[in-house]
Amino acid sequence: MDSSNFVPKELSWLSFNGRVLQEAADPSVPLIERVRFLGIYSNNQDEFFKVRVAELKRQVIINNLNGKKEDAVNLLRQVQKEAAKYQMTLNSIFHSLKEELAQHKIFLRDIESITEAQKSWVLRYFKRHVLKHINPVIIDKDTDLVSFLKDQYTYLFVKMTGKDQNHYSLIEIPSDQIPRFIRTPVEDDSVTLMWLDDVIRLGLDMIFKGLFDYDSIETYSIKMNRDAEYDLSESVDKSVLENMSESLKQRLNAIPVRFSYDAQMPKDIVKFMAKELRMSSIDSLMPGNRYHNFKDFLSFPSIGDDSMENPVLTEILSSQFERSQTPFEAISKRDVFLYYPYYCFDYFTEFLRQASYDPSVTSIKINIYRVASHSRVINSLIDAANNGKSVTVVVELKARFDEANNIKWASRLTDNGVKVLFGLPTLKIHSKLCLITRKENGKTVRYAHIGTGNFNEKTAKIYTDFALFTVNPEITSEVESVFEFIEYPYTRPQFKRLLVSPINARMRIYEMIDREISFAKAGKEAFIKLKVNNLVDNGLVNKLYEASQAGVKIRGIVRGMCSLKPGLQNLSDNIYITSIVDRFLEHPRVMIFHNNGKEEIFISSADWMTRNLDYRIEVGAQILDPQVAERIKKIFEIQENDNRKSRIIDAEQKNVYVESKPGDPKIRAQIAIHDYLQEIEKSL
Repeated sequence: MDSSNFVPKELSWLSFNGRVLQEAADPSVPLIERVRFLGIYSNNQDEFFKVRVAELKRQVIINNLNGKKEDAVNLLRQVQKEAAKYQMTLNSIFHSLKEELAQHKIFLRDIESITEAQKSWVLRYFKRHVLKHINPVIIDKDTDLVSFLKDQYTYLFVKMTGKDQNHYSLIEIPSDQIPRFIRTPVEDDSVTLMWLDDVIRLGLDMIFKGLFDYDSIETYSIKMNRDAEYDLSESVDKSVLENMSESLKQRLNAIPVRFSYDAQMPKDIVKFMAKELRMSSIDSLMPGNRYHNFKDFLSFPSIGDDSMENPVLTEILSSQFERSQTPFEAISKRDVFLYYPYYCFDYFTEFLRQASYDPSVTSIKINIYRVASHSRVINSLIDAANNGKSVTVVVELKARFDEANNIKWASRLTDNGVKVLFGLPTLKIHSKLCLITRKENGKTVRYAHIGTGNFNEKTAKIYTDFALFTVNPEITSEVESVFEFIEYPYTRPQFKRLLVSPINARMRIYEMIDREISFAKAGKEAFIKLKVNNLVDNGLVNKLYEASQAGVKIRGIVRGMCSLKPGLQNLSDNIYITSIVDRFLEHPRVMIFHNNGKEEIFISSADWMTRNLDYRIEVGAQILDPQVAERIKKIFEIQENDNRKSRIIDAEQKNVYVESKPGDPKIRAQIAIHDYLQEIEKSL
């Protein structure tokens, strides 16, 4: 395998987040939304360091112990270099957006730029609302900063300079208790916002005067990211929940992988902090802004006129559900296809709510990966159990960063008589399945939901995802088999219409690619259309290279990481890939195989990543309803013709926008799809 034919997934991920940053810089995006894209970028970058950079660091350590080459070190250095470049771009965009906000009379003020009247108001606000949340830690020789500092929180490093001695302290910015942006009173029609960081800076004397003797005081903003990995210890004496809860505590004291600090911080203090945090030569020390945790821009307030935010899209009604008395009546007539967030997630929650008390329903089975903090899904499952239904919930405890939430839900479900399964120790369960069984005229009828997204009311408003509701026994019987496999993993069920990882998905995809290769070699039309979040599995990338060399036309849409290098002579000439980044997070996975004119279409929960195909339970479904198949094909067609929000994925990962040809209409896929689906529903 020639490594030069692959883009390292870490660099490709940075390139993806660069596309997010492009949205913050795009003048066609409403101003407040651009500010929020800074928050999305920052949040993504934090997770990148906590997960991918941390993993790379562990690889470097392992390689050093084994005396292996410096490949991992070189890649880590390259990643850090690219991340630093993006940090500079972020800073530049932030300053530009501040100026643009000011043109709209929205001001982000610091201590130096507020009036005396505002300063007096801020001091009163600090004393009344903020001071009670301030618990400084005085740094001395016994202070263990690694244990003390919380991951992803912003702190103020305080230096108090006295005649005889200096004192040092750390103050946590309590942004989980108080909004990060404080609106101060003004005498005109402008809006003045002040960072909570600066509110605390202004109130420092209230914190320290009388307790410490100092002549001057200075502060610098810092933030740290920890390794998000943990060891799941297996103890026969403890429950799964106990083991998981204890393992999660490891994150609190995990080794740091990135230390971000105010670029104005004196070098001696930076050196001191790096030493105290036990940062090694391979860790990321990143100078930045006066302010950290730009993720708080995600909740930047709605201020200004309506043009400064995205217009609300009309919610599309499903004519199939709306014209039926119950969801079961609608689904029994023919398959129902929904595309979130254009359709409301309430159709699914209503499906589950009615099932919870429907006398014909005998059982409910569902996968839980990520659910909302106030979940109607969970409530309906408990109601169903209380109504005597057999309810089985597969809870994935290892859903990264949702582990604690899922432990809570698992405990609550168990306490309410729901049968809870935790899946397999070696396989994450990432499928999006729900199976409801009814007794109808003395027969057992199964209703299945197969989706690409989580059963989460919140993310269903911001992620694009497919949902298929079907009563087709070719599909539903196999969904039943998936749940049986989860409960009894020693079984090996056979699947014809479903692609199930790790049982048959990889093999079936290989077979379907090989089939296209055979058609191409026979001089027949052959193509593959593919939409995934990530394309980084080397086996699949090589298979696509093989297909391209045979003459198969491959059209890909990849939101995030892409290790494949399109357009390389004699290797990937027939591969063209774009990436769409827009107001909604693109999340569906779709595969379309030409199959000599007898097209086969699949939707799936699985990305083309090794973990998704070999180390997770994922489910893809063949689309058997011609109407649904036509809709998915049309949606893909709109997306592949996007010339507003599509970037070309090339070998250099340059993120060049797709440009429309003279005379071609401007197509913004996310809006065009909404309009298409709306017209479809009106015509039914």
